[in-house]
Amino acid sequence: MRIAVLGTGSLGTIIGGLITKGTIGEHEVTLIDTNKEHVSELNKKGATIKGFLDFNFPVFAVTPDKMEGIYDLVILLTKQTYNDLALNNLLKYIDEDSTICTLQNGIPEEFVSEYVGNKRTVGGAVGFGATWIKPGVSMLTSKYEAVKDYAFDIGEINGEITPRIKMVQEVLSNVGTTEIMTNLMEIRWSKVLMNATFSGMSAALGCTFGEVMDNEIAMRALSYVADETVKTAHANNYELIYMNGLNMDDLELKDNETLEDKMELYHIGWDKHRDLKASMLQDLEKGIPCEIDYINGIVAKKGQEKGVSTPFNDKVIQLVKDAEKGKYVPNFETNLKEFKKMLNL
Repeated sequence: MRIAVLGTGSLGTIIGGLITKGTIGEHEVTLIDTNKEHVSELNKKGATIKGFLDFNFPVFAVTPDKMEGIYDLVILLTKQTYNDLALNNLLKYIDEDSTICTLQNGIPEEFVSEYVGNKRTVGGAVGFGATWIKPGVSMLTSKYEAVKDYAFDIGEINGEITPRIKMVQEVLSNVGTTEIMTNLMEIRWSKVLMNATFSGMSAALGCTFGEVMDNEIAMRALSYVADETVKTAHANNYELIYMNGLNMDDLELKDNETLEDKMELYHIGWDKHRDLKASMLQDLEKGIPCEIDYINGIVAKKGQEKGVSTPFNDKVIQLVKDAEKGKYVPNFETNLKEFKKMLNL
């Protein structure tokens, strides 16, 4: 089987390297990325992982203009901001029997299926994080236990358990535990909550997840981001699921609950990711567009459609977009004051 890992940034380098190692002699794996220097280093020195995993393994990588033949399985990891370009190009390299598994942030299945069709689209959520170091090198910033135990939750859009989703599970299991779920959209909303909270606040404040967790004001604001996300999911008829060690529905603030009532849950879910810096923040550092519209933005959009107020998600979006437009990295203390005002502190 020919496997393509399309979009080999911080996560794709890890996923592509581990799949290549785990399927050597069984499948042909190609890592695809637009960064020519990155592709060159991958081919010269292999995929290198630092941080919570010390790993190096030879891989085969190409730029999109060097793709050839038909890929049976495409693991889609490009940022949604590049979907038009990536998917239009991909159409030349898939056939009616190909499977495209989107592991992108947000809720991308509908958009991806518009290009490749529902019959070729499956999706899933990634349960660990990574940071780009340099061409050919990625850092695993979640503890390895997060990869081993919660690497991926995947599923068909219609919830069926099919031979092809089992095939995708087998491939992704070379990275870590991969669970097949019958409620893909509930998985997606649960992952949106994970990203809107700590990734959103990491990007808005210019810091790591751990720095968010260690600051009371940041965590109070984050608890409202979570509450708005859960309420928006419920308004759209989705219950959230057990993910990353906790039931995401439990993060809703109700019956006069406060952050103090939820803090233990946040430690359970995110202590293992303390060193992680949001990919959106990494994009701001590089001066390129980030995925805020597909993360906190989807909460604000879907909330507005159902009459759910989302002021804390709106503030995260504003702060990130201001930084994006101004080509600067958010300042922790400056932007923390914005949330302090909202909290009347």
